[in-house]
Amino acid sequence: MRLRSLLFVPGDRGDRMEKALASGADALILDLEDAVLPAAKGAARETTAAFLRRSDRQIPVFVRVNPLGSGMTADDVAAVLDARPDALVLPKAEGAASVAALAALAPGVPILPIATETPAAIFALGSYAQVATSLAGLTWGAEDLPAAIGATSAREADGRYTPPYELARSLMLFAAHAARVPAIETVYPAFRDLEGLERYVARAARDGFTAMLAIHPAQVPVINAGMTPDAATVAHAQAVIAAFAAAPGAGAVQIDGRMLDAPHLALARTVLTRAGRD
Repeated sequence: MRLRSLLFVPGDRGDRMEKALASGADALILDLEDAVLPAAKGAARETTAAFLRRSDRQIPVFVRVNPLGSGMTADDVAAVLDARPDALVLPKAEGAASVAALAALAPGVPILPIATETPAAIFALGSYAQVATSLAGLTWGAEDLPAAIGATSAREADGRYTPPYELARSLMLFAAHAARVPAIETVYPAFRDLEGLERYVARAARDGFTAMLAIHPAQVPVINAGMTPDAATVAHAQAVIAAFAAAPGAGAVQIDGRMLDAPHLALARTVLTRAGRD
């Protein structure tokens, strides 16, 4: 499955689910956690399951369940499992043990952990490689962690993340690549600031993220564009691959006055995969 954008939709809003199918998102995440008030959880499970059953799955549909330990996870899974969600999103995940616990409730269903929402989660990031075959990817969050440690904000006045959350982001990025699963950037909360979003997505793609979470349909086209290599990048990647193909056995080739070696070839192949040209 090619993932660039994953759009959150409240699990109790069937009308928004139908509209979200036309948003251009590569996947939907029907949310049973933060977007749903406690009193509405039961109705949200029913609405989510009903949508899963009648959707023709033009795109993958994930479900975000409530955290392990909330007392609600098993009921969430039981409500949607027979409707065959394409993956489950696990908030407040704490490494491989959390993935195994959810997998026991939903055997065979891929899991997308939100991997940085508690202090303990940071120290478990390296364990995801142990359960890589159960993962749909790995993502992070910058909202719950500050609250968990009593921080007043995760961001500087100009919107940049403060050092603790830059660290969490970086560690999650490396954990995803160590597990060889998609690295998914977290949300950009200012959904009307599309120029700021464009810069945010460009930074994510530059750093090695291949997809991003969205909270509003208007964000989807910006994310898709930013997570798709442009024509110049694709052309350069094709030139790199062609140069190595023309020099079999060579450890390095020269293009435009630069010496390129094996890491550049690997990057070129990755670019073509992300552009859908592999």
